[in-house]
Amino acid sequence: MRTIAYQLRIALLAAMLVFCAPFAAAVDERDLEINTPAIMSLQKVMANRFLLLKPHLEAGVVGLTHDGAIALRDAAQIDVKTPLTLAALVVEENKDRATLYREIARANQRPEWESNLRATFGNRWINRMPAGWFHRNNSGQWVKK
Repeated sequence: MRTIAYQLRIALLAAMLVFCAPFAAAVDERDLEINTPAIMSLQKVMANRFLLLKPHLEAGVVGLTHDGAIALRDAAQIDVKTPLTLAALVVEENKDRATLYREIARANQRPEWESNLRATFGNRWINRMPAGWFHRNNSGQWVKK
């Protein structure tokens, strides 16, 4: 049986994988792997939250978006006991993702990168998500991988 600490480490590593790919030809891979106290703090919070979001991603209730966020996909599948909790998780996750992209751009002294970072990380998450998860494409349609 895996411990919570082990699961947290795995979730943190999964979240950090997003930051290992080159952003664009003009951006060095090291620019995405930049670590500041703010970035490391956000990564830790997001890794913990991922453990709560993962079952909803697997069930298709929540999906990834092309712009590096997550969204409620199928409200009809939400457990009637947890709709506000899940909605709050999605709001908090998106807030932290936006802050993370902004912090990476700021740490690189390149605030103009923020929108490109959103798209880059959105694509990376979608490319690396497991089969069966949903993502919303540029046209706004939900697609099952």
